[in-house]
Amino acid sequence: MDFDLTPPSGVGPLRIGMNRQSANAALDSLRDLSAVSESDRPGQHVFRPSGLMVSIHCMRDRLEAVEFSRPSARTDQVLFRGLDVFAIPASELVQRMGEYTSIEEDPDDPACLVAPDLLLSFWRPVAADDEPEEESGYYFSTVLLARPGYYDTPAQAAERLQQNS
Repeated sequence: MDFDLTPPSGVGPLRIGMNRQSANAALDSLRDLSAVSESDRPGQHVFRPSGLMVSIHCMRDRLEAVEFSRPSARTDQVLFRGLDVFAIPASELVQRMGEYTSIEEDPDDPACLVAPDLLLSFWRPVAADDEPEEESGYYFSTVLLARPGYYDTPAQAAERLQQNS
């Protein structure tokens, strides 16, 4: 199955801003009923047979973010503008994403890169690794798509609140 990231809207049936009940139902629809994982947690995450984990994050009864973890099989793909974010080496993905938007290192975690204008973040267990045999650093392990304001600092959040008042 292909999961097309479409910031800031969402991915597949998971739409940013939908209520928790709808988000839970949408997450459940992504479960492969022929291979339900014992690790699934309704309202939190499902594991697909490929090893892909789909996780939802809700706050104040609204879907704020959707996170995917890298699958172990290629039967599921997470795509952004045709780029398979888990199949392309991290350094190449950053370069190619840079054609669309700015990508910044998270000041609190050098292994996390954020594309704030797209509301996407990419993480891997080590900050950089150019060895293809070391998949944990060579490829990104997770990608998160979030609601507008998700990455705001406290000052930015206060400014956003003031603008929306």
